[in-house]
Formats: sequence, structure tokens, C-alpha cells
Amino acid sequence: MFLFTFGGLWFELYALGTLGMTPVVPVAIAIATVALLVVAYRRYRQHKPALAAEVPTPGQTRADRVFHIVNAGQWVVIFIVASVLSHLGLSSWTIPAIIFIVGLHFLPLAHAFANPPHYATGASLIVLAVAYPLLAPHGPTDSIGCLGAGLILWASALWAVTGNRSSRRTRLPGVV
Repeated sequence: MFLFTFGGLWFELYALGTLGMTPVVPVAIAIATVALLVVAYRRYRQHKPALAAEVPTPGQTRADRVFHIVNAGQWVVIFIVASVLSHLGLSSWTIPAIIFIVGLHFLPLAHAFANPPHYATGASLIVLAVAYPLLAPHGPTDSIGCLGAGLILWASALWAVTGNRSSRRTRLPGVV
């Protein structure tokens, strides 16, 4: 649900950067985000009883702790980096820096939760943050970075909700 929400926010920033305050597109993005959140929430509710019945293992407790530390750290680092860039007169680099930091934050989470797709999400965001300021017509101020971040987060969320069901099945010996 987080990935759909933050992906939607990146899409909203993209729309604001390309279309200005035109209300139609941001409303459409909000509707799409809410629809995807409903899909994710229904999937969550479907598995909520099984999750509630599980007794947390020490590994799960550690992973939850890592999640909270990494997320809190991410926000602190974003605040500090944005402040430093602003004071140095480099505020145009704030969006690429945020995308880079968000990408980095996926790497320890991928390890903590043993979730390899998070490595791909993190790496994709990092590559985007480094590449788009060099390739986009308006450099780091080009809103294409926001579009890319939104697409990466929504793709990751869609994978989590639908695409990786088969990878979570337990394989029986001798069955492919």
C-alpha cells in the first residue's frame, strides 16, 4: 500500500511539473491511486487472519525493527540532504537526491525481509536518480524523474500484489 501511495505522489509531482495546476490529471491520478490501494487492501485483508495467527519469530522481529530504523533514517537523511542542497544553492538537485535516497533505503529492506524484488526496485530508483539529470532536457529539474519514480514504485507494488504469487508457493520435491 505504501508503494502505491508514494508512487501516486510521484505521479502527482510529475503532473504538476508538466501540466501545472490543471485539475483533471491530478484527480485522475488520485482515483487510480485509490483504486490500486483498494486492490492492495483487499489482498491484505485476504491474508490478515493468517498473518495474525503467526507467532513472530526473532527474525521477523528484527526485520520489523530494521524497517522502522531504515524508514526513520530515510526521512532524516532526506531532510538533511534537502536542507544542505538548498543552502548550497543546489535545490534543483533535491528531487534526484530524494529518488536516490529512497532507492538506497530499499536495499537493507530487501535483505531484512528476504525480498529480492526490493533489490530491483532500489537499484532502478538509484539508476534513475543518477541517469535522468544527465539525460533529460531540463537536467535535474525535469519532471521525468518524478514520472520514473512513480512508475518504478507502482510496478513494484503491482508485482507484490499480483506478480510474485507463484514465487511464494512451496515447491514439492520432484514437482517443477
